[in-house]
Amino acid sequence: MVKILMVRASYNPNLYLSYAAPLSPQKAMSMCSSFFPVQFGAKPISCSPIKPQFCVQVAAFSSQESKDELPTRVGFLGLGIMGSPMAQNLIRAGCDVTVWNRTKSKCDPLISLGAKYKPSPEEVAASCDITFAMLADPESAVDVACGKQGAASGMSPGKGYVDVSTVDGPTSSLISARIQSTGALFLEAPVSGSKKPAEDGKLIFLTAGDKSLYETAAPYLDLMGKSRFYLGEVGNGAAMKLVVNMIMGSMMASFSEGLLLSEKVGLDPSILVEVISQGAISAPMYSMKGPSMVKSLYPTAFPLKHQQKDLRLALGLAESVSQPTPVTAAANELYKVAKSKGLSDDDFSAVIEALKAKLQ
Repeated sequence: MVKILMVRASYNPNLYLSYAAPLSPQKAMSMCSSFFPVQFGAKPISCSPIKPQFCVQVAAFSSQESKDELPTRVGFLGLGIMGSPMAQNLIRAGCDVTVWNRTKSKCDPLISLGAKYKPSPEEVAASCDITFAMLADPESAVDVACGKQGAASGMSPGKGYVDVSTVDGPTSSLISARIQSTGALFLEAPVSGSKKPAEDGKLIFLTAGDKSLYETAAPYLDLMGKSRFYLGEVGNGAAMKLVVNMIMGSMMASFSEGLLLSEKVGLDPSILVEVISQGAISAPMYSMKGPSMVKSLYPTAFPLKHQQKDLRLALGLAESVSQPTPVTAAANELYKVAKSKGLSDDDFSAVIEALKAKLQ
């Protein structure tokens, strides 16, 4: 039996970049099953800056290839709003998953689905071939990887650590150095996407670091996401994620201003959302968030406190290269006001409440 995987590459004049369109979760499911050992991992196609062209390659893989080329034991650290559905997708695909979370009760739903549990990141890493980590902030990411009973203490040659948290470049480099000091491999792979894409296995992975680990982890990334990019050296994935979230946070702040202004001048903000959805500036975020924002409802898909954290880190990144970001700086202040109003755990669309406060 032969499986076909289409791999597409994009060119960026500033980055060594490869993009792979993954198999659907349904097709990839059998990869993790001990009853159907199929290898789906494909070496991504890379377009160098010297030859800016679009590349397409079809790679065929036989189901008879050895399953020993893929790790069979997967660890997952951090089971919050993103980590839990990501780990669930791995479990439901038949992967042998071991989980850990600071609050043990958050592990229980996954254990009921078939996951194993270990009481520390160290023990998870020691018992698994590849370990994923999804933590809330840089401090947590460092502590779980490098702290007492951290994952690094359980790493050794032949193992891999994939950090899918959103952190800054220096933090990612610090974790990378600690993991690599054990002889293990490191890959940063922050995601673009929130709760619903995580549940649906539609995340976008922005990876950088060890290329061989990227290729090994690819089938698992494909179970959790719809696409993946390889961006070269550690730090590039973190930087790309911060730039993406910087744009997103500023867009939401501007959208909030528009909704309030439309209402203030006697227009129906719901119609504004519809008008925007049919024009050149249409974005899924506006269509998804707009109707709830009009009703002052902010069901959490991406916590406001995390958006503000990402804006703060993006501003630090911009400062490090002397890039002015006045729009982002202004947006960051609005999110800080929203946090001060007790909206940290609401969806980041609740930033509109900061503008309402300024209008009163």
